[in-house]
Amino acid sequence: MFFHIFVNRCKCMIRDKELMFWTLMFPIVLASLFGLTLKNTSSEDMFNKINIAVVDNAEYQRNTAFQSALSAVSDAIHSGDSSLFNVTLSTPEQAAELLKNNKIAGYIVFDGEAQLVVRESGISQTIIKEFLDDYTHRYTTISTIVKQNPHALPTLMAYAMENQNYLKEVSPTQAEPNTTLNYYYALVAMACLYGSFWGMKEVSAVQANLSPQGARVSLAPTHKLKIFGYSLCAAAIVHLVSIFILIAYLSLVLKVDFGSDLLYVLLACVAGSLMGVSMGALIGALIKKSEGIKSAVLVSVSMIFSFLAGLMMVDMKYIVTHAIPVMAYINPANLITDAFYSLYYFDTYSRYFMNIGLLCGFTVIFYLIVYLVLRRQRYASL
Repeated sequence: MFFHIFVNRCKCMIRDKELMFWTLMFPIVLASLFGLTLKNTSSEDMFNKINIAVVDNAEYQRNTAFQSALSAVSDAIHSGDSSLFNVTLSTPEQAAELLKNNKIAGYIVFDGEAQLVVRESGISQTIIKEFLDDYTHRYTTISTIVKQNPHALPTLMAYAMENQNYLKEVSPTQAEPNTTLNYYYALVAMACLYGSFWGMKEVSAVQANLSPQGARVSLAPTHKLKIFGYSLCAAAIVHLVSIFILIAYLSLVLKVDFGSDLLYVLLACVAGSLMGVSMGALIGALIKKSEGIKSAVLVSVSMIFSFLAGLMMVDMKYIVTHAIPVMAYINPANLITDAFYSLYYFDTYSRYFMNIGLLCGFTVIFYLIVYLVLRRQRYASL
């Protein structure tokens, strides 16, 4: 009996083109769009050398100390990866014209002291100002000390050419933090929650007041809850296969990093898929309205959970976690994304198993509520 119902329900689901599109093809299409828009995100954060100009007047020519400092951080002499500026020597008129045409971020002119001329405020202009402030501070300090102790000049010059860094960045794992991964993880979470459409469909299929199929099931000699259980197994398997296909596409085609623990990744998919199907069954059992209204509720709930988990804006996940910490533990989409990210980033599995445990707990509770609702339903006539 189980095998017969299971196989036939699987066939019916696979032939449902509308639901197969939303639970399988739509996440893949969305993942492809993510791949096109996010693949160059990290490169946008790379530092680009800043174009500046220096007015080549007599005072600048006499200031050999500034020329040496500028050459050490620019392309004038130095062409390594650590260069900071692309420097152009120009007249005051040429520098003003370059600035007007946005060819440079600003220009430096010596008129008693180094002055920075810019058109607007920004990161590049701030970097140039910080460089000038740092040079002025070091030059003033060295000049003051040399006046008192001329023999200290070689030591001071060696110190001035050296940048001391007293902070060391230490990552708790070998994995580099990558916030763009959260978009893909939230997409998988959304796909898992879309399993709710299958759960809702199976609830409607055993309710005589909602579908002709439900009326036939109620008249069948086999208990409808058994049929419902067998059908839910089929729904879970079909949806889980679609999730596995999505994971394979993300991992093999788009090269999304899910970590090295494949079995734990699949376990998270199983927990998320079962959670999605159970949520759909719960909403289908509790809401006594048409299938269209139930579908609207499912879409709304799934998208709200996915939005709060960072699907549309990655910072939203952290904003919600800090503003309403409890949402991190009751939002199933957040639990799924956290499970994937903990596999990628953390060396331990405590956070991962906490998320999986909460997903399984919610799944059991939802199925229990569905069972209690369906077993009490009686019909005066069919």
